[in-house]
Amino acid sequence: MTAEYIVIGSEESPYSVKVRSYFRYKGIPHEWRDRGQAADLFARHARLPLIPLVVTPDDTGIQDSTPIIEAMEAKFPEPGIHPPGPLAAFVSLLLEEFGDEWGNKWMFHMRWAREIDQVTVSRRFAANRAADEIDAAAQAIRERMVPRVWFVGSNEVTAPQIEQSFADVLPLLDAHLASRPYLFGARPSFGDFGLWGQIYEAGRDPTAGALVAGVSNVVAWIDRMQNPENLGEFEAWEALEPTLMPILNDQVAGVFLPWDVANAKAIADGEDEFDVTLKGKRWTQKPQKYHARSLGVLKAKYAGVAADAALDAVLAASGCKQYLA
Repeated sequence: MTAEYIVIGSEESPYSVKVRSYFRYKGIPHEWRDRGQAADLFARHARLPLIPLVVTPDDTGIQDSTPIIEAMEAKFPEPGIHPPGPLAAFVSLLLEEFGDEWGNKWMFHMRWAREIDQVTVSRRFAANRAADEIDAAAQAIRERMVPRVWFVGSNEVTAPQIEQSFADVLPLLDAHLASRPYLFGARPSFGDFGLWGQIYEAGRDPTAGALVAGVSNVVAWIDRMQNPENLGEFEAWEALEPTLMPILNDQVAGVFLPWDVANAKAIADGEDEFDVTLKGKRWTQKPQKYHARSLGVLKAKYAGVAADAALDAVLAASGCKQYLA
C-alpha cells in the first residue's frame, strides 16, 4: 500500500495527460508512471487494456479519464472544477464530452494521416528503445497505428471534415481565451481538462502543431494547463457567452452532436455503417459502441438539469438542445 495515488499513462495519450493535469491542479499526492515502466501494476489492476489507470492508496484501480476525475472530485472537492449554476456547469460537461469524443478525431487523424507525422510520432513513441532498435520499433508502431484511423471515423470521405473542424475551432478558442486564462474564467473547469488533452497532443505533432502555433492564446492555455492554477473565480455566463456560444454553435451543435446521435442510432439499429450530413457534407463510418454509451451518460446528466430555463434557452439558441432531448 502507498500513501500516494499512482497515475499510469503515457505522454502520448490525451486522456492520460488530462488526468495528470487534473491531479496537479488538485494537489493530490501522486506518482506519474509510464505504462511501459509499470507493466506488472497495470496488469494487476486494469480491467481493460486502456490508459490512464489510477491506483488508489487502498490498492484499487480506476480507469477511463472521466470516471477517474469524477471519483477524485468526490474525494477532493476543492478547488472545484464545476462552474456554479446549472447553465455553466452543464456547458462545461458538454465541452468535456466534446473534447473526449470529437477532439480525439482531430488528434488521432492528424497524427497518423501524413508521412511526416507518422515518421515523427512513431520515432517519438520508440525513443525509449536502444539506439539500434529505434528504426525497426518505429516502423512497427507506424504499421500498427496508421490503419487504426478508422477507429476515429477517419477515411477518404471524412478526413477533410476532421481537418476543417480542427482549423475552425482553433480561432474560436483563441478569441474566447483572449480575455481569460481558462474556458470559464480564472480557474480550470471540467471542460478545460477534456478539451485541452486533445489539443495539447495535437500541438506536439508537425502538421497539427503548425496550426496550433498560429493561435497565441491557445498556446498560452496549453502551457498553462500543464500545471493549472486557481487564479480566482469562474465568470458569469453573460461574460462568457459572446465567445463561447460560437464554439457551441459551430462545433458542438454543428458537427459533434449530430454525429454522436447518428452513431448511437446506428448502434441501436444494429447497422454496420452509417451516414450523416454534417454542415452539408456527407460523413460515413462504422458505428462505435463506446461513443453511444458516453452519449447516454451525457443525456442522463442533461435530464437532471433540463428544466433550468436559462440552460434551455442557451441550448436552444446554440442548436444543441435538439440532440440532447
